[in-house]
Amino acid sequence: MIQFFNIFGSLFGYLLWAAYYLINNFGIAIIIFTLIFKIVLFPSSVKQQKSMAANAKLQAKQKALQEKYSNDKQKYNEELQKLYEKENVKPFGGCLTSLLPMFVMLGIYYSVVRPLSNVLHIATDKVTALSEYINTLPGVSLNSSSLYSEIELIRIFDKISTQEAVTEILTGDEIEKISLLSGGFNFFGLDLLSTPKFAGGWILIIPILCLVTSVGSQVFMMFMKGNPMSQQQGCMKYMFIALPVLTAWIAYTVPAAVGFYWICSTVFGFVQTLIMNKFYSPDLMNAKMEAQHIARLELEEKNAQYNR
Repeated sequence: MIQFFNIFGSLFGYLLWAAYYLINNFGIAIIIFTLIFKIVLFPSSVKQQKSMAANAKLQAKQKALQEKYSNDKQKYNEELQKLYEKENVKPFGGCLTSLLPMFVMLGIYYSVVRPLSNVLHIATDKVTALSEYINTLPGVSLNSSSLYSEIELIRIFDKISTQEAVTEILTGDEIEKISLLSGGFNFFGLDLLSTPKFAGGWILIIPILCLVTSVGSQVFMMFMKGNPMSQQQGCMKYMFIALPVLTAWIAYTVPAAVGFYWICSTVFGFVQTLIMNKFYSPDLMNAKMEAQHIARLELEEKNAQYNR
């Protein structure tokens, strides 16, 4: 599964490197990178919103069918299918679009945490050889099996870039690219290569912002009229609070670049939700679908009269 998402990470890495090459700052590159994908995925979010609005509209009619055919499941399924056809609703129409953002998000994540393999597209065997060499140096310990080992490798690359063993492993162009990338992780005084748990200081703002932005957006959406999350009850509401806390803890224990990406994704996701609620709210979507449904019925009636 990791390899599957790593393929997406490798593809998205080309865009992340293009953004970085223009501005030479990894933090700003992540912002641009995340914003582009939010824009690209916006149509699928609208489609998902339409599907949810249509299904919500049918809940009352579906419940009536359940009560009417409570003892005849086959008849209920037949009438439910007729209802879907009559209302021109596809009950599973939003499934793929709801999963697509998750696949993209994981792909982006792997492009951020594996900058050598997925952003610079340096061969895996060279990255492994470089990690093994670094581990032979006194006072240096690099866990090559760690998901964040490439970020840690970049962190110390300037200290070893001129050593003969490194020049034997990497080409001059590859050394130049890594050196260029390693110099752009300072974002407004924050070292995105450092880990908050060990570095302390101002870098702790990363996990704090992860928590604040996640909890803030989740709480706001719970009370947002028409948003599906506002309908969540009981333990599910607490789950939406627990998950941001878990995210903040992870951001505390991994390189800050990962937590910074999560912050950007949360903030842009929240803005997208506001836009969706303003221009694509369930009420507006239902009104449009009702108008389209009436127009379709009128057209069918005219065609039927014409064919008589």
